[in-house]
Amino acid sequence: MKMTVNELCTSCSFEEICVPDGDKEVSGAYIGDLLSWVMGRANEDNAWITIMNNINVIAVASLSDVACVILAEGVTLDETLKETAIQKGINFLSSSLPAFETAQLLFGKV
Repeated sequence: MKMTVNELCTSCSFEEICVPDGDKEVSGAYIGDLLSWVMGRANEDNAWITIMNNINVIAVASLSDVACVILAEGVTLDETLKETAIQKGINFLSSSLPAFETAQLLFGKV
């Protein structure tokens, strides 16, 4: 089953950090913090779950063409990173839960 980033955000009660392309479809998920590993293994349209919140995450999300980045454990972006993500069209959501529990919320939805 596929859903959009907007639908996923609502369905899982994630906080919207920035969602410049909320109609992008989400298909599957990937959890990882090692950026080179994510670049080679995350699939296009995945929801990428991580605790990393630096400029390199935006670059990897763009290169991997993930549907969104979900920052686990309440991690968020500062204003500069948020502006860059919006300019690059990268959707960022935040979950207060650890990565594993965040992924559990996605099970059966994407």
